[in-house]
Amino acid sequence: MKLQDKKQELIQLGSNVQQDWLTQQLDWCCQTIEANMQRYGLDFPSACATNGNYRIKPNDDWTNGFWTGMLWLAYEWTGRETFLVRAMENIHSFQERLENHFVLDHHDIGFLYSLSAGAGYTVTDSLLCQQQILQAADVLMARFQKKGQFIQAWGKLGDPKEYRLIIDSLINLPLLFRATEISGDMRYQEVAQKHYQTLLKTVIRENATTFHTYYFDPLTGKPSHGATHQGNSDDSIWARGQSWAILGIPLNESYSQNKQENGAQKDTSLTNAGFPQNYNEIVDVFLTNLPQDLVPYWDFDFNDQVPSDKDSSALAITACGLLEADKSNAYPAAKELAQGMIYQLGEKYSAKHETVNEGLLLHGVYAHAEGKGIDEPNLWGDYFYFEALMRLANPEWKKYW
Repeated sequence: MKLQDKKQELIQLGSNVQQDWLTQQLDWCCQTIEANMQRYGLDFPSACATNGNYRIKPNDDWTNGFWTGMLWLAYEWTGRETFLVRAMENIHSFQERLENHFVLDHHDIGFLYSLSAGAGYTVTDSLLCQQQILQAADVLMARFQKKGQFIQAWGKLGDPKEYRLIIDSLINLPLLFRATEISGDMRYQEVAQKHYQTLLKTVIRENATTFHTYYFDPLTGKPSHGATHQGNSDDSIWARGQSWAILGIPLNESYSQNKQENGAQKDTSLTNAGFPQNYNEIVDVFLTNLPQDLVPYWDFDFNDQVPSDKDSSALAITACGLLEADKSNAYPAAKELAQGMIYQLGEKYSAKHETVNEGLLLHGVYAHAEGKGIDEPNLWGDYFYFEALMRLANPEWKKYW
């Protein structure tokens, strides 16, 4: 199926998305979250499920924010205080994690605190959440490497084996932009912009496909080479990595003013929407590689002729990215395409079709090479499916990022 045919099929599927359908999906999501909330108590679900069920864990992983983000979404949709109370209990857990600097030696501070404190501040104007955003932003900014102009993803700072950024980091940067909005301190925004520009020049290949990670020379800071961590190979296209680009670029651009507004000379690398010129190509790569049922395999090395496991989470992330891009008219028919993606997930990949399951989305992948979370729900898939439904049901919804 050609690219245009896939677009037309998604748009056709999207025509089925009406308010009644969205309400049914969101009500079911909230019912599922409430049932899970009773089992987890004050603890958190694991990053991915095992046989459809999440393990119960303390607040010690990079994924815990997705659970708290779903609590905030459930509260916003239902208005029920039970979700608010549990979300704020989570906020206190995240405060303790900050104070003890517990498992925070990585760049995923944005995933953790945008969806907990960031969401809480958006929804309630909580001063505790506001302060937590600033504290978390300080932790994230401390990982900035001047040699190379990037935020180091993992490992001990300066470790030559870990002197790299990864595509996922695009979603961590909004925390820094919000910190500047709150504090007026431009340092947060400046670090975010520097990392963003470095990433656009390195981890995104000339053909608009993406590396998962990109290394720099720790002595000179010069770009070295791209490599994978969760993809099928260094040269392949990890589906979720492409999705992070589709979402991460519009999230970051939402905080950036077009240079022309400030009287600056026109930057020919930007679209009229202020986006990188290759943003449309990045989206096209993803759409072109979709299989017959329009839900991607975990890596684009695979297709219907050479199949492997699907990663439904990548489609949910992409749908959110297109809905964010639609605000800037950055990609043609972005909303209609996103509607088709969410309808396909809701009708074919939703866990409502399997009652003995704690997730919202079936058939996700965490880390295929490590054998983790293969053909299982995962927290980010659940969260982004829920967020996309909320974006569609309530166009005035304020994002947590």
